[in-house]
Amino acid sequence: MTPFTSLDTFVFLVYFLLVSGYGVWVYRRKKSSSGKASHDYFLAEGSLTWWAIGASLIASNISAEQFIGMSGSGYRIGMAIAVYELMAAATLVIVAVFFMPVYLKNRIYTMPQFLEQRYGKTVATTMALFWLGLYVVVNLTSILYLGALAISSIAGLNVFACMLFLAVFATVITLGGMKVIGYTDVIQVLCLVVGGLVTTWIALDLVAALGGGQGAMRGASELFLRAGEHFDMVLARDNPNYMDLPGLSTIIGGMWIVNLNYWGCNQYITQRALGADLPTARKGLLFAAFLKLLMPVIVVLPGIAAYALDKSGALGDAMRQGGELNPDRAYPTLLALLPSGLKGIAFAALTAAVVASLAGKANSIATIFTLDIYNKHVNRDASEKRMVWIGRVTVVAAMAIAVLIAPLLGIDKKGGFQYIQEYTGFVSPGILAMFLLGFFWRKTSADAAMFATIGGLVFSVILKFLPFMMDLGFLAPIGFAVDNGSGVYEIPFLDRMLIVFLVVVAGMALISTMGQRDGALKRMHIDRQLFRVDGGFALGSAVICVLLAAIYGTWW
Repeated sequence: MTPFTSLDTFVFLVYFLLVSGYGVWVYRRKKSSSGKASHDYFLAEGSLTWWAIGASLIASNISAEQFIGMSGSGYRIGMAIAVYELMAAATLVIVAVFFMPVYLKNRIYTMPQFLEQRYGKTVATTMALFWLGLYVVVNLTSILYLGALAISSIAGLNVFACMLFLAVFATVITLGGMKVIGYTDVIQVLCLVVGGLVTTWIALDLVAALGGGQGAMRGASELFLRAGEHFDMVLARDNPNYMDLPGLSTIIGGMWIVNLNYWGCNQYITQRALGADLPTARKGLLFAAFLKLLMPVIVVLPGIAAYALDKSGALGDAMRQGGELNPDRAYPTLLALLPSGLKGIAFAALTAAVVASLAGKANSIATIFTLDIYNKHVNRDASEKRMVWIGRVTVVAAMAIAVLIAPLLGIDKKGGFQYIQEYTGFVSPGILAMFLLGFFWRKTSADAAMFATIGGLVFSVILKFLPFMMDLGFLAPIGFAVDNGSGVYEIPFLDRMLIVFLVVVAGMALISTMGQRDGALKRMHIDRQLFRVDGGFALGSAVICVLLAAIYGTWW
């Protein structure tokens, strides 16, 4: 394994100076040009192009949990884990067609604002406080800590020092506002893609050497021979990883709950497009969908390559930690094998992914706190300058809290990807049900929305612990329960989310039908004309659907 050399340091410094310098240039050149300074700061209203929106979406989404966690899942499970990335491409198209027009037509700038207009202040404030806690305690901390661990293992630096560096770097970018984040994310995504592809290329070349050849194409062929079972896209019931990816549920069941909630009801994702006009927003989302199709090559394939290399003995004990196999070491191990110079590029790619995600999360935390908590409940007459200042203070405070509590949460023991999914998965079904029925069923009431908020969480917890209170073995023949190895039949995570979603929708329908109408929908404008798309968008969407069908048809 090659050490981190001065050439690697130079390459990384070039990346750092490039992003920082471009951020300063964007900030000075694009100072507030909109009517409201707060909207300019939080949303970059009217300033982001479609390619900046698309790049920023991917930069905010891809981070250490993908590079480390998903590569580790690629090592352990295989290409089937790429369903999170591939289904996201289809989901982005759906969000562009059905979600974004509703938000933009009604001038929605935050998710709590939509809930207030649709269901009233109680639901909106409850969810605003919940999202703030979730984004700081779960999302910000996991990205920060996992990113620091990865960088520390590659560069040999202290973990806490790495956390401080990432936090400060991301904070400086975030303080410039959404325009700086959006346009610097273009560079971040370029570094992410180039560095990620370089790592994948080198990994495949190492696999090719196992068969006496060289080159990425030869390595891909060798990889199919040595790890063919790792390319099954839909797992059979007898697969030991069925609990994580339960067969068809990954493409027709609970995975839709995960993706629609993440891409359509998530402040730090939708915020990138909320300041644009509809055609620009849709183009940006479509561009992000195409970039998503590339992600399995960058974040999953290296993990499979590491599996083949480790299986052949080429990695020695690098994949072991304390004598036990740790799949999450797959990506850092591959980075350690890169030659001088290329390691600096890959290091920059990983840092870019972490910093971009941190900046995106921090900006969304500031947006929700300032617009939905401070301006509505603390100081209704706050000036535009005051709100921008509050937003910047919130960014610093949120990042400081994350730095302090991240080492205490045991994130590295659970795995970052699993850590985020575990905690967000308890509430995702209820949130999605609340949004979907709020969009498309006029009778949905505020009481039903509050039921979704609380009921979704309660039902998720019940189903989580139900297997330990009663025997669910009768569900095993249809794939809705799996023996965890100790005789207890548990419901797979994705199936549990689907069941909770259906129960919550049924409950909301019953409450809305039996209760009194509250008239909140009068403040929303939703009609079929909003969902029409132009020919170019329709063609791009069709291409994505064909590519997804080809991928799953080939490696079913």
